[in-house]
Amino acid sequence: MNKKGFAFLLGTVMSLSMVLTACSSNNNSPANNGGNQATPTTSTEASPEVSEPAAEEPTEITIMLPLNVAQTPPDTIKNEIEKLTNTKLTYQFFPADTYEDKLNTTLATGGLPQVTYLKNQATFVQMKGAIRDGQFWEIGPLLSEFPNLNKLKPLILNNTKVDGKLYSLYIGRPLARQGIIYRKDWADNLGLKTPETVDEVIAMAKAFTEQDPDGDKKANTIGLADRNDLVYGAFKTIASWYATPNNWGEKDGKLEPDFTFPQYTAAMDAMKQIRDAGAMNKDFAATSKTDQISLFTSGKAGLYIGSMSDIDSLNKDLIKNVPTADVDTLALIKGPNGEQATWAIPGYNNVVLFPKSAIKDEEALKKVLAFYDKLMTPEVANTMFWGIEGTHYTVEEGKAKVTEDGDLIEREVKGFKDSLIGEAETNGMYEGFYTLPGRIHAEEFTKENEKIAIMDPTAALDSPTYTEKGVELQTLITDATYKYIYGEIDKAGFDKAVEEWKKRGGDKIIEEFNAVYKK
Repeated sequence: MNKKGFAFLLGTVMSLSMVLTACSSNNNSPANNGGNQATPTTSTEASPEVSEPAAEEPTEITIMLPLNVAQTPPDTIKNEIEKLTNTKLTYQFFPADTYEDKLNTTLATGGLPQVTYLKNQATFVQMKGAIRDGQFWEIGPLLSEFPNLNKLKPLILNNTKVDGKLYSLYIGRPLARQGIIYRKDWADNLGLKTPETVDEVIAMAKAFTEQDPDGDKKANTIGLADRNDLVYGAFKTIASWYATPNNWGEKDGKLEPDFTFPQYTAAMDAMKQIRDAGAMNKDFAATSKTDQISLFTSGKAGLYIGSMSDIDSLNKDLIKNVPTADVDTLALIKGPNGEQATWAIPGYNNVVLFPKSAIKDEEALKKVLAFYDKLMTPEVANTMFWGIEGTHYTVEEGKAKVTEDGDLIEREVKGFKDSLIGEAETNGMYEGFYTLPGRIHAEEFTKENEKIAIMDPTAALDSPTYTEKGVELQTLITDATYKYIYGEIDKAGFDKAVEEWKKRGGDKIIEEFNAVYKK
């Protein structure tokens, strides 16, 4: 190699070395480690920019649901849920008292939003006709694509199927929360032991009426406060103590409605006995739940038969009027046969449907279901059900302890918690932390109740005639039950109402339920 060639090669090597040194220096400079200066490259051409992936646009979802409190909640909880689920939510709240009318009107005009809650199980039965008409999406085949939705309990999902197909997600509830809330201080004042049998419950109601349990020397107390609801009021729970079937029962290998069983008559006799003795509000068939609650919280009544979880609000309002009151809960009552029994719901108190009029294709449906899949994560479920930690609740012993500001909970949280699907076992939310002994007992009794619960054998069955006429026909039995308890008709009069029920479609309902029950 000549000198000229060697000099050219040496220059090239030195130039390359300087470039590499400069790159190394810049790559380790403070400016490059967190500064705004761009990293140089060895190429004279600009390198292509690596862009950040675009943030996914929030899914817009409109939700229609019943409001069980006086005022529409503010956006406090909604805003948190939107952040956690990357959604933009519009909640359409309508008063629960008129919700069914609003639901039917909106359905008729094709105006239901993407997510439509029903009001209760009875509303679900009424909606089955529209479901069969193809107005709502079937979601069963899609659940396996969503890991959290796939945790929902198969038994309860099965109870919400229509003709074997799943169209809804469910709002879970304990199977059997029914029991007694009672004035323990009154029982102590009168030296009454804790009732174990239905006869002892009736005796307590009479004693609370006749023996001046509050000690004011006035005849101003009654035993039982009840309302115009044969299901969630006192009657159905009392009937279950007599081993009455839960809506339907098997007789000689065939399903028959509960009111055709002798145990139903025995329960009517028990209620009649309490009423005839003046040991309850005699006008209970015309008494609203609000007035029933007032009878208890004002200190006039000593027994409330219904959901034991109501003890929190009942106790809170009672001690405002009677600071020395002591309230407790009770269940596991034995009937005349010596056995304990209670009735069970199908594991849900409401469902949510997805109208085809608002969700145009399966892709859009999956986006809505993805939102519900996120709701079934502990963080989101806790926000929906309990509120914001530190504001609406704190965590003690791994459970949620609600703030003592009940008005805050009712105003900001209650409207949303009623719409959370699943239950603690499936969505991972905290269980409640309670300090009121009666509520602690209620939680214990609720678990024990599941062991003795009477299930409804028709919960997962369909009867087209029942869907069409069931609610209307039930009014015949409801009216006859009230009249029997009031003494306006006797057993023959009640049997006449049953025969009328059968003639107007009941026989067809029995036939249809039995046809699918035997399969």
